Amino acid sequence: MKRIPKRKRTEARRAGDFQTLLGNQRTKITAFAYSETNLLECVVEHVQEIPKLLKNWPVVWLNLEGPGDIATLEYFRDQLGLHPLALEDVVRGGQRPKVEAYDQHLFIVARMLAVAESHLISEQLSLFLGAKFVITFQGDQPGDCLEPLRERLRGNRGLLRQNQADYLAYAILDSVVDHYFPVCDWLDERLEDLEDRIVAGLPKDAPERVLGAKHDVLMLKRVLRPTRDLIIALQRNDLQLFRESTLPYLRDCYDHANRLLDTLETQRDLASSLMDLYLSLSADRTNSVMRFLTLISTIFIPLTFVAGIYGMNFDTSVSPWNMPELRWRYGYPFSLGIMAVFALFLTAFFYLRGWIERPRKR
Repeated sequence: MKRIPKRKRTEARRAGDFQTLLGNQRTKITAFAYSETNLLECVVEHVQEIPKLLKNWPVVWLNLEGPGDIATLEYFRDQLGLHPLALEDVVRGGQRPKVEAYDQHLFIVARMLAVAESHLISEQLSLFLGAKFVITFQGDQPGDCLEPLRERLRGNRGLLRQNQADYLAYAILDSVVDHYFPVCDWLDERLEDLEDRIVAGLPKDAPERVLGAKHDVLMLKRVLRPTRDLIIALQRNDLQLFRESTLPYLRDCYDHANRLLDTLETQRDLASSLMDLYLSLSADRTNSVMRFLTLISTIFIPLTFVAGIYGMNFDTSVSPWNMPELRWRYGYPFSLGIMAVFALFLTAFFYLRGWIERPRKR
């Protein structure tokens, strides 16, 4: 008997060990350090510059494009106290929206949605909120929904520069949630276009398109529900990182999430009704075709009967009763006349009963 070699055991990865998930790519760090009167926007070349920013400015926003490199994340873990389990979630990606409270900071995960080439794409946005800093991690996809927020900081518009880091964290979440509204509008236009196409002509790709739209609606709903829950958790404010003056703005963000969920419920019902409409119209078209074929067959049954009788090969010389019309001068027009009378009578009968309908104008 052959002995099956045992598989080599691989060492289990410990929780919070994010180093094994990273490569050696360098991460771009953009910093916004500001007060009510001044603003500094720069690219951080070395992480050793971060303590100086935190010391000289009341609020610092660090934005990292990509999951981060090992040296940067180790610096955040050792010097800023970011929890390694939270950093592991940043690197791993694919997290659902949530909020987790640690000793000196909050860890928030949100999802940024965008429409690219008629497809809905999702990107994780990881946010760390401390007393004086906000650190955000984005994916490597170009562009985000936070550019209007940066313009407000540069132009000192609104209340961003007059508030602390908690208001900045709220503004980032609010920008993410508000960016869902154009996505919902895109889904509305998509469903309305599908409805028009289905009513106009029952295209063959309609079921696939309806299922795709329904999948996008459910995807957005799976993002919005936990996002609303994390906003509720932030309003509880266990670590006292959100000031009382910021909580009303969180309630407004919560209201936006509820409005979006109501819209998504309507869109989900509309997508389901579109599939039912397609199936109903398809069944109605099939029934119309079958009814038309049945009527044609019914009209031709007596004609086939007459043709079958005159197609019998009886010898007319044996008996005068053996199909005397074969030697009659008007036998052929007589048989055609009988067939025409049957066809006209049945057609008129079906039309008067309403079984033959006029074609509908599109």
